[in-house]
Amino acid sequence: MAQQGLVERLKNGEDILIAEGYMWELERRGYLTAGGFIPEIVLDNPEVVRALHMEFIHAGTDVIEAFTYYGHREKLRTIGREDDLEKLNRVALQMAKEVARENGKLLAGGICNSGIYDPQDESTFAAVTAMFKEQIEWAVEYEVDYIIAETFNDLGEAMLALKAIQQYGKGVPAVITMTAYIPDMTTDDVPFPEACRRLEEAGAAVVGVNCGRGPRTMLPLVKEIKKVCKGPVAMLPVTFRCRDNCRTFQSLRDPETGKPLYPTDLEAARCSRSDIRSWAEEAKAAGINYIGLCCGNASFYFRELAEAYGRKPPTSKYTPNVGLSHVFGKTSEADKYKRSTKIKEFMIGKDNA
Repeated sequence: MAQQGLVERLKNGEDILIAEGYMWELERRGYLTAGGFIPEIVLDNPEVVRALHMEFIHAGTDVIEAFTYYGHREKLRTIGREDDLEKLNRVALQMAKEVARENGKLLAGGICNSGIYDPQDESTFAAVTAMFKEQIEWAVEYEVDYIIAETFNDLGEAMLALKAIQQYGKGVPAVITMTAYIPDMTTDDVPFPEACRRLEEAGAAVVGVNCGRGPRTMLPLVKEIKKVCKGPVAMLPVTFRCRDNCRTFQSLRDPETGKPLYPTDLEAARCSRSDIRSWAEEAKAAGINYIGLCCGNASFYFRELAEAYGRKPPTSKYTPNVGLSHVFGKTSEADKYKRSTKIKEFMIGKDNA
């Protein structure tokens, strides 16, 4: 069991590293439908979810979050599985609890954007709150250390989530992260630094942004958020090469065809490991102490993040060592590998050798 809770660890100056992105990674592996991104896998193939929990522990995560993202009533209704709602949440929470407690990690429950919130229609507020309420109450039953409410593009819905955690969460801390798209403003027209400041003042333990933007386009905004917030600021970008003229992974286009990459061809714009390492080093220097990766995350990326933050997770045993290559490494200089020069020229071209 984790010896201290989230708030205590942050107050003590610890960094909290959190591996998210289960939805995208499990779709990539063939266990989720792109588009709906509904976590049926929790019921259909729970062993795969458990294995991914363990994989991210191997890569250095401090937190195991129950995979209940889009496991809410509205999403399950769209595929005719609303009757499985409670079972899905309970299975996800029990599985996450077992893995977290057995490995000394923090356990997080999770809620997310509803898809039905409309700031111009107050009748949606009660429906959204009811969806949050049931997921929060189930999470509390499984003794979560805190609850993550994430990927809100409206400040109004993020506030509803925070209030629901405060009302039904029996005192567990709330981490509230919103999603910035192309403007530095929420879709209910509040600048993100101001939105995060309001959430913090309303009682969120951690505020910040997740999803939407890549490392390069998210970090400048997080630095601005940090200027106006007094407590910890969260940053969880997607792992794609967003840039100034396409700040979100939804807006990326194929460099060869010009066609949109989202949602099924994003591999053409994946970050390199060096991209993630450089971003993580800059984030650490900026004082970001609640940090992770969202859509596109994989264990090899998360190792880069963990090592940049001074960690040596189990997977660091296998950190790349190109020096061991008989073609590209120092071993290529040995007499027994005397053909390596020619092989290298054939691989990459004589001018690049």
